[in-house]
Amino acid sequence: MSVKRTFLVRLPEFVSNRSPVFIYAFQAFLVTCGLVSGWLLRFDFSMPYRRVLLTSGLLLIVLRLIVLRFFKLDHGWWHFASVSDVLTILKAVGVGSAVFFVINRYALGATGFPRSIYFLEAVLTASFLAGMRLASRVLAESVRRNSPRSKRVIVVGAGFAAQMVLRELARPESGYVAVGCVDDDTSKLRIRIHGIPVLGAVHDLRNLVSLILAEEILIAIPSATGKQMKRITEECQKTKLPFKTVPTLRDIIRGEASVNQFREVRLEDLLGREPVQMDLEAVSRHVKGSVIAVTGAAGSIGSELCRQILAHNPARLVCIDQNETGMFYLQRELGQRCGEIETVCCVGDIGDPDRMKRCLSDHKVEYVFHTAAYKHVPLMEENVAEVIRNNVFGLYGLIDIAEEAGCRGFVLISSDKAVNPTSVMGTSKRIGELMLASRPANGMRCVSVRFGNVLGSSGSVVPVFQEQLRRGGPLLITHPEIRRFFMTTQEAVSLVLQAFTIGHHGDILVLEMGTSMNILDMARTLIRLSGKSEESIPIQITGLREGEKLNEELFYPHEKVSPTSCDKIKRTDGPLKDWPGLCRQLAELRATLYVDGASPIRAKIKEMVPEYSWQSSIPVGSTVGQSGLVVPTSEYPRPHEETQKEIPASGLHRTVGHG
Repeated sequence: MSVKRTFLVRLPEFVSNRSPVFIYAFQAFLVTCGLVSGWLLRFDFSMPYRRVLLTSGLLLIVLRLIVLRFFKLDHGWWHFASVSDVLTILKAVGVGSAVFFVINRYALGATGFPRSIYFLEAVLTASFLAGMRLASRVLAESVRRNSPRSKRVIVVGAGFAAQMVLRELARPESGYVAVGCVDDDTSKLRIRIHGIPVLGAVHDLRNLVSLILAEEILIAIPSATGKQMKRITEECQKTKLPFKTVPTLRDIIRGEASVNQFREVRLEDLLGREPVQMDLEAVSRHVKGSVIAVTGAAGSIGSELCRQILAHNPARLVCIDQNETGMFYLQRELGQRCGEIETVCCVGDIGDPDRMKRCLSDHKVEYVFHTAAYKHVPLMEENVAEVIRNNVFGLYGLIDIAEEAGCRGFVLISSDKAVNPTSVMGTSKRIGELMLASRPANGMRCVSVRFGNVLGSSGSVVPVFQEQLRRGGPLLITHPEIRRFFMTTQEAVSLVLQAFTIGHHGDILVLEMGTSMNILDMARTLIRLSGKSEESIPIQITGLREGEKLNEELFYPHEKVSPTSCDKIKRTDGPLKDWPGLCRQLAELRATLYVDGASPIRAKIKEMVPEYSWQSSIPVGSTVGQSGLVVPTSEYPRPHEETQKEIPASGLHRTVGHG
């Protein structure tokens, strides 16, 4: 860098970092220049009455510095100057001139001081003070724009958030320099925001970044919907540049983030649809003043359920979970939220009847939300007896205990894996649905809630992908055609609360979640939203694991789907089990838990749920290579071609490498 460039780069910083004495001296010099220039203009560039000029000039300089200090203009951060600073300077100069006129003319009697100088000096001084600040800012920004130390970025958006972002980028320490904006609002084309031009629409990004030599893209549209964000990120991906987004308006308003904090990804961006908003006013009427218990309270769904229930002012919230560490952190969090609401944290296993009786009876629980269950499909295929013991018989005993304790309602969290299940976990959920639907009411309303995968829940695909991304990949996918229904944690909990409100005894309620999502497409979207290129992150196909399906379903073919009072929630009606007959089958199933091996258990649950089919893992001989495209090396098994033979639950999974 040349000596001249070095001087220009350091000049704004030099002024900023000087002591107050230097700033006062420099501003005194500018005031002096204003006075002398006005004197020269008044007397045709001659200097008569020098004694008057000297004595009155000293008074003027002192008054100007005092007034500038009063208006907080005695700092040196001039490269942040804005229109508001210019207005403040005009106010300060106006006040200073008025005070100087009164003191100089009436208190000191300096009638020989020309009246025109009062006006000329004020205009010139204001021009010098404002001009030096604006010149410092222009110099700093122009130097930064050409500085190799600053990363050149193009901003997507030209609204309020973009203005905030551009203001933050103007700071010397930001490490960025904005070189242009794009926005789909044609009325903003060619306008300038803080000096940065709006160059075109979002679809022009690919051409613009090469013209203006941009190095990164910042998406400053926090109000963008999931669909809009997907389109924007696809356009960004075409440029081959890294990109980031600002937080949502909701996070900014809540104070959980600021507009200049760029995030890598938001879970809602992966949905490909708008998150469902529930009307929870009716929920408030039911929850307020009631005693609510949540099992599995330390889990992803359970903890969010506790948070939302607290917002509706229950009389008491009883949290139940056997995870001591999770309960410790939950207790700390709820303690900050609950206010005057009593919260009780009970560490205990739902399979322990004595403990559950004390938890429900001692606290006079009225409603139970049951989220405690084993949920990881491949792991449960290796622990068949445990998943049946916990998910089926833990639930069976808890329903009896809740009824004996006088509970008025019981809500079960089910899963889309309960539909035509291929896993023991999914079958256990289906048996749970049948138990609640077939059980006589006896004063307790039982409702099941069936929904898909929850984005961001512990052990779910998105956190796993994010961890793999942090390690630089590869992202592991079991099959390139695997699809799943997804919802956010907030949607899941809202559905549970709505079911609690509108469900009738025996209902199975299902959230309308749109179409299922291809996991491979989700992985690619996650890569893009993380500001990385698909070429830099490999995707590896590992083959379906035991118990997994290519496609999840929300309804059985024989189920009749009917609407409810909530537009986004459907009610399913299907053939029910005879309750005494189901109890007999459950007793027989319990007996198989004490027989060696999983085969007797599988045979019994197959008898109870005829749709259950156990499929082995399916090795897939293909990879998604560096290009991000599926490269088949053998034919993928289609859903109707999958073999469903019984193999040991500990069967090995073949992992196919990438490259």
